[in-house]
Amino acid sequence: MGNKEQKTNPPSPPFTKGGSGGITNSKLKTPNSELKIATRDAYGEALLELGKKRNDVVVLDADLSCSTKTIKFAKLFPERFFNMGVAEQDMIGTASGLSLTGKLPFASTFAVFETGRAWDQIRQTICYSNLNVKLVATHSGITVGEDGASHQALEDVALMRVLANMTVIVPADGNETKQVVHAIADYYGPVYVRLGRSKVPSVMPDDYQFQRGKAYTFHTGKDVNIVAMGIMVSIALDAAKILKQDGIDAGVINMSSVKPLDHEQLLNAAKACGLIITAEEHSIIGGLGSAVSEFLSEKHPVQIIRVGIRDVFGCSGKPEELLKLYGLTADNIVKTIKDALNR
Repeated sequence: MGNKEQKTNPPSPPFTKGGSGGITNSKLKTPNSELKIATRDAYGEALLELGKKRNDVVVLDADLSCSTKTIKFAKLFPERFFNMGVAEQDMIGTASGLSLTGKLPFASTFAVFETGRAWDQIRQTICYSNLNVKLVATHSGITVGEDGASHQALEDVALMRVLANMTVIVPADGNETKQVVHAIADYYGPVYVRLGRSKVPSVMPDDYQFQRGKAYTFHTGKDVNIVAMGIMVSIALDAAKILKQDGIDAGVINMSSVKPLDHEQLLNAAKACGLIITAEEHSIIGGLGSAVSEFLSEKHPVQIIRVGIRDVFGCSGKPEELLKLYGLTADNIVKTIKDALNR
């Protein structure tokens, strides 16, 4: 299977960094297909940057550091890196203890193991005590590919979102991932960051600055608005381009902060049109679609259609094949929107 890693820090005020989070860009950005980077690679680079700036940062991994890219930190800062072996529950307990000594722990493994095997320890030790531990999981969703259903975390956002005190973030690309890693280091409290295995297009502007609880609106549509997270942001942008050619004004929102949600931008999007589409590489139960539906049903009811994994497990295959099989494509988003508008 694989390799290793870790992190921590004490109270500082919740995210006050300025930036373009929450700002509307009137132009839909075309994903730069020539500039692709896996969010896990960006994580490895950001950890190195953070480790050079802060001596309190420690990194833990459950014998998968080559895959999660925490190996980069391990090589440069071996005295601050802990390979916990195939013992995810122990890794969470150790990270919690390190946080109580004033360290800033980053604990990483595959998403299915971090949120599944160690859920009880995350709930009881980290969240209940509101400890400053950062959980950064890689290899989420069906784009894990050939490893199949046992390794494809489709429920992790739901499992983390339900926990009190937990922040849940799903970056859209490498640029945003780096922003997220630095931002959560300055925020005191439990954080879960969901990263992928495959390389993804760069979609966020160069001057973008992530803010917890803030979305990024590429464009607000008059006919429909697509609220997406992670890899689905670039796919939503592709869908919006196709729809524009057919005279349909589709907006796209990168809702990387799944918890807390950006209520203001969701309300603006819902009021601008009568149709909201959510797009996620995750089960439609308990994930982004559920979060958006829960909020808007109480504050501004509109038609909402969730595009995602529809209450099934994944299977083995190439990432592109699996995205097509489960309907996580620009063409399927376009068809879903056209069918809804025609009704």
